[in-house]
Amino acid sequence: MNFTDKTILITGGTGSLGKHIVKRLMTGEKGSFKKIIIFSRDEDKHYQMSLEWKDNLDLLEFRIGDVRDYPSVLSAMRDVNILIHTAALKQIPICEYAPLEAIKTNIFGIQNIVRAIKENSLPIETIIAVSTDKACQPVNTYGMTKAIQERIAIESNISINKEYVKVICVRYGNVMASRGSIIPLFQKQIKNGQSLTITSEKMTRFMMSLDNSVNTIFTAIEKAYPGEIYIPTIPSARVIDIVELMIEGRDIVTKYIGVRPGEKIHEIIVSTEESIRTTKEGNYIVVIPWFPEIKYRECDNFLDKEFSSKDFLLSKHDLRKLLTKEGHLDF
Repeated sequence: MNFTDKTILITGGTGSLGKHIVKRLMTGEKGSFKKIIIFSRDEDKHYQMSLEWKDNLDLLEFRIGDVRDYPSVLSAMRDVNILIHTAALKQIPICEYAPLEAIKTNIFGIQNIVRAIKENSLPIETIIAVSTDKACQPVNTYGMTKAIQERIAIESNISINKEYVKVICVRYGNVMASRGSIIPLFQKQIKNGQSLTITSEKMTRFMMSLDNSVNTIFTAIEKAYPGEIYIPTIPSARVIDIVELMIEGRDIVTKYIGVRPGEKIHEIIVSTEESIRTTKEGNYIVVIPWFPEIKYRECDNFLDKEFSSKDFLLSKHDLRKLLTKEGHLDF
């Protein structure tokens, strides 16, 4: 899909992923868009981001608002063609201690978007909701709320009842440079000479870059059918291997703190139950919706088991190459 002459709304647009989407769109790789609306409730991040793009403010609109608030969501969506929904509460322990707040953002947020389409004549063509591996067989509040987000998004392709609207999802693993992920935390601890905190030596995580995240969004917008979930085929790594590579040569103490509330030892990005309706599409995995009303893709090459972070581990050599390529060992 070409974004030429399109108005694009990014909820959570001042976050790590939102900012990188803007950066990529501003290169023109997806055509000459009409405008990007950056929607979030963080006024300081709006200000800092507007300074960064001070020479391009004719193409950007900064809107203070909250996905929890229906009127502000509707107002932001009025002239939008493509909506990329990245806004979320995603810190796992925080969501455990404040589950209702996670529900308000992660569930009511997507519901407000869907409601705006159902109740109004809007020019929306595509909505893409960003999800997480935590939504697959969820054991924590964050994952549970994201699993419901996925289901609201997928079902809306039936209940919206407007043929020109496509609502799809992407599901991610650990985005290495994103706010709150383990690598920035480790970098901060090392720079400050602090003990490096490790939850468990057995823990594994899927690893992906911000560019890979944005590529997945762009590919899904272009190729996904309504109700599908696009997932990149990403490798995983032992957290202890990441720690050892980042410490290398430094006099840093490691400290085991135990698994935090809501954390898994291994992540699953496609469950056993989903595998029977999940197929490969190039460098991506596609979960096909189980609703017959929106099952557009016919195929017979389904996965034969779950897709778990314990099964696709990078060697330490390959992990070093990945971290070096992404600049995570140079700090």
